[in-house]
Amino acid sequence: MEQVLQLSYALDTFYFLMSGALVMWMAAGFAMLEAGLVRSKNTTEILAKNIGLFAIACIMYMLVGYNIMYPAEAVNSFFPGMSFLLGADNTTASVIAGGDDAPYYSGMSDFFFQVVFVATAMSVVSGAVAERMKLMAFFAFVIVFTAFIYPMQGFWKWGGGFLDELGFLDFAGSGVVHMAGASAALAGVLLLGARKGKYGPNGEVRAIPGANLPLATLGVFILWLGWFGFNGGSQLMVSDVENANAVAMIFVNTLLAAAGGVVGALTLAKLKFGKADLTMMLNGALAGLVAITAEPLTPTALEATLIGVAGGVIVVFSILFIDSKLKLDDPVGAISVHGVVGVFGLIAVTFTNPDATIVAQLTGIVVIFAWVFGTSLVLWYILKAVMGIRVSEEEEYEGVDQSECGMEAYPEFKKS
Repeated sequence: MEQVLQLSYALDTFYFLMSGALVMWMAAGFAMLEAGLVRSKNTTEILAKNIGLFAIACIMYMLVGYNIMYPAEAVNSFFPGMSFLLGADNTTASVIAGGDDAPYYSGMSDFFFQVVFVATAMSVVSGAVAERMKLMAFFAFVIVFTAFIYPMQGFWKWGGGFLDELGFLDFAGSGVVHMAGASAALAGVLLLGARKGKYGPNGEVRAIPGANLPLATLGVFILWLGWFGFNGGSQLMVSDVENANAVAMIFVNTLLAAAGGVVGALTLAKLKFGKADLTMMLNGALAGLVAITAEPLTPTALEATLIGVAGGVIVVFSILFIDSKLKLDDPVGAISVHGVVGVFGLIAVTFTNPDATIVAQLTGIVVIFAWVFGTSLVLWYILKAVMGIRVSEEEEYEGVDQSECGMEAYPEFKKS
């Protein structure tokens, strides 16, 4: 029996670690997607932003964020308390003698899995503020967001806080990760303003095409692959028949929701524009993934596909509305993909999960948005007053690669 328990513990720990590694690979996906959708003169800076935010997120979550999100003993269901650094891992004795309450995977594997989720949320912000934000101001925001803002709302749901007690359901993070990232991005975009030339004197929208659509497409395929770890790993176990079957169902639904998102976005784009818009198809895939993330287990394969289709349709309308009506400049469509579709995904939980209530889901949506948007807006405002958050007009015109990083991504294109 002891050997069975230890083998089960090892298997679930290994599955958790491999799922986390897949989610870490999503950082490469975000980097490639964003690098493909910005202009060539801003490519180096967006890559520096992505690798920098990942490193800072890991360190800050280790120092304090993880303990806020998963406290050993919370003060109450609203405030988890403060503690620092990571504790010791589980012992063999605790695994064998713990009974039904025994830990069934390593505590360090849990940290590893959770920290890559933090970086994912922060990556959402990166694309939305691209091409005109100061790099150091962005990194300053990353420090506070990953150490405090994100972990607090994460505690309220996944750490056993008041949203969890209310019955709010968010399996893998349509709200806790994606909508949270989009809320922080929205606050930044509001204070940052649009890129120069994005909108004409009469409010007309001027398209600013990305420099490398093959790279953006590669980014989406990487994200699609990483999402299997994102959703599948959130099952937390794979060492028995029931959980193994659940993981398989989650993988299938994740796959089909993304496929549905592509088809939904493609169909609407063709009907609306008369063309198969690749950027809309790419965002459709991501929208389908975000939509299914709140509940990838209870839908049937067909239901997951339809949820993805709806996400793909919603994201096209949202991108057009935010761009042309609200005049919010989001170069990669992050606010629509992760925010608007994140809200839809949380509501869609009620379609297939009988334990979900619309009241609890709407409460979670409002609380997460209010907290993250409010605190982020204050933080962005402080950074704007203290150090400035936007590069100069001249630096923006020349490209932030040179002003922020001192190098170009494509030097062979430089004029002599």
